[in-house]
Amino acid sequence: MDHDEIKKVIEFLKNTDVTELLIEKDGSKLKIKREKYLYHTGPTPPAVVPPIPGVQEVVKESVEEHYVSITSPIVGIFHRAPSPEAPPYVDVGTVVKKGQVLCIVEAMKLMNEIESDTNGIIRKIPVENGQPVEYGETLFQIEPSS
Repeated sequence: MDHDEIKKVIEFLKNTDVTELLIEKDGSKLKIKREKYLYHTGPTPPAVVPPIPGVQEVVKESVEEHYVSITSPIVGIFHRAPSPEAPPYVDVGTVVKKGQVLCIVEAMKLMNEIESDTNGIIRKIPVENGQPVEYGETLFQIEPSS
């Protein structure tokens, strides 16, 4: 997809209730996610980069283009293991299957298991254990297996 096609898709989606869209065309993928913004009066953590209004993520041509991003479905605390004494569910290089638990995001004392959307290999874990995460923040990047 070229730049103009992407702009047209984004403009079209502005007036709809669609919150997530994945388009595959000619070997390229375009993934767009929208979210409702939750405002709070507390300070914003320095590691949080504000999202582009109306668009959470656009997958672009790059080495990581073919990676699948697993994002947080909620605001909470990221935990790599089921308990402080247990080993992490996965590490970089771990082969995972669709539906396999990758981590826990704790929100209001509820432990929410986050599962893989695909079979593949964990290539990146950009979040540190115990770190707060925002809705839509990337937790893992997986290279899908064919």
